[in-house]
Amino acid sequence: MMLMLIRTTATRTFFSSPHARPLKRTALLLLPSLLRTPIAGAFSSSKTATMLTRRTPQEVQLEIKDPVDSTALEQAKAILDELRPTTAAANGNDQQQQNSCSPDALLSVAHRLGDIPSDGAGSDAYIVSPSRCQAAFDSLSDAERRSLLNIHRRVKVFAQAQRRSVVDVEVDIPGGKAGQSVSPCRAAGCYAPGGRYPLPSSVIMTVVTARAAGCPHVILASPRPAQITLAAAHVAGADIVLCVGGAQAIGSMAYGVGAKLDGNGAEVVPAVPPCDVIVGPGNKWVTAAKSIVNGYCGIDMLAGPSEVLVIADKTANAEIVAADLIAQAEHDVVARAILVSDDAGIIDAVNTEVSSQVDALPEPNRSTAKEALGQSFSILCKDMDECVAMSDRLAPEHLEIQTAESQKVGDMCANYGGLFIGTNCAEVLGDYGAGPNHTLPTGGTGRYTGGLSVFNFLRIRTWMRIDERESCQEMVEDSVRMARLEGLEGHARAAEKRRV
Repeated sequence: MMLMLIRTTATRTFFSSPHARPLKRTALLLLPSLLRTPIAGAFSSSKTATMLTRRTPQEVQLEIKDPVDSTALEQAKAILDELRPTTAAANGNDQQQQNSCSPDALLSVAHRLGDIPSDGAGSDAYIVSPSRCQAAFDSLSDAERRSLLNIHRRVKVFAQAQRRSVVDVEVDIPGGKAGQSVSPCRAAGCYAPGGRYPLPSSVIMTVVTARAAGCPHVILASPRPAQITLAAAHVAGADIVLCVGGAQAIGSMAYGVGAKLDGNGAEVVPAVPPCDVIVGPGNKWVTAAKSIVNGYCGIDMLAGPSEVLVIADKTANAEIVAADLIAQAEHDVVARAILVSDDAGIIDAVNTEVSSQVDALPEPNRSTAKEALGQSFSILCKDMDECVAMSDRLAPEHLEIQTAESQKVGDMCANYGGLFIGTNCAEVLGDYGAGPNHTLPTGGTGRYTGGLSVFNFLRIRTWMRIDERESCQEMVEDSVRMARLEGLEGHARAAEKRRV
């Protein structure tokens, strides 16, 4: 039953997509009237099976869920505590936790959880040397190096344009000046997943953006990094590359790691500075750890499963629409692909194409995509206005418009993470560095937030200065009066001290 399937998705372990950024985990909940509706061939390999179960707008609504898995939260907290062991306080009676992570504790956790081999070469190295990253880049083919450099250039150009869009400002106020100053945080932490597939694109999207913001220090963490991941770290300009993942990576970046010393007190592994902000998607332990350190440092968001919604009319190319839906479905078994249309014919045509194309995928992509498609669906609307309203209600991470008037329809849409206008604008082009960042809000959070950008690494701070005491007297009297209306006598008297 579809309701059972969707609810299972809402409460199961969520693994983050590399392109997802929600603050709340959400599910698309199908209403009880659907309990009698079977999923026709959702997991069938038949080329005529209906992969996207058809729904009406009334049958779909948004349900908000806690983004943090409770078991993962307990486990992440235990790991973070292990990274910073307690020591005797100065008074000799109490215990206090270390400010930074112990390098020995980090190695112990990394060995136990399989980030680093427990014996042999490299068993005591949790930082990848710059020379190894350079060698990884050099080992690529000419075509691979060219593509990596092209992606880096496009993402950098866009991020630098974002940085130029926000500037220092100064205005006149009574008796003086007020303004804002824009400056980067000191150290940025970037996480790139290293599980099912290597994700060098996530390295570029996070590290390059932090660099464009002007952060002096950029730390990257990725477990068991592939050669292409290390090559991307070299191109993007990461200062330190940690080859650890999960909660231990987030803790290392949040609290920093002390220098590892040999028996003679000489430094053998440099210290890792604590980061002011940590960004990037990851698994459920990454998400849990980010929720714990949030406040101690900043985070971008708590990432969840990836999603795409395609608005298509009768003019859409069913083969292309199906390919884009499958591309999202292969991310993870909890990814979601949604087709919204005012034309039943295009829905049928896309379903036929999805069934055919998904069977042509290699493994494990095929099985992953099929399971994700089992919780995906199409929505038949009465007209394009209802299609837009349905999309705005769901606020998808990726929104594709494939209609006769794609720009016009795109301009009508209000809620989304990233907008992809027209048949030629494949969402996967955004994944791989057209320019805008691919780390986007999921699960309906596009209603109130946007994707990763230089602004995540910037501090916009305000200041004011009074040069002429006589000219600010009206402001002084306004402050005195308002303070007493609020019952804050100390405020009023502090303002009175500025009277002439």
